[in-house]
Amino acid sequence: METFLNIALIITSIALITSVVLGSKGAGLGGLVGGDSGGFFTARRGIEKTLFRVTIILSLLFFTLAIVTVYITG
Repeated sequence: METFLNIALIITSIALITSVVLGSKGAGLGGLVGGDSGGFFTARRGIEKTLFRVTIILSLLFFTLAIVTVYITG
């Protein structure tokens, strides 16, 4: 069970990193490291909205898997 959870954590973390980097691509490299992206907000449409939701789901999945892993191993 621990091996499965560790593999699931690795896959989820890689997918989460990828979705965050792809989501910040539109804001430029400064947005990736916390820089100002110009001070204006735009509505998310199409693929941006989907990618935003996928990022949220992946982060919740990663958090849940981390808590379960700590509970089982410790």
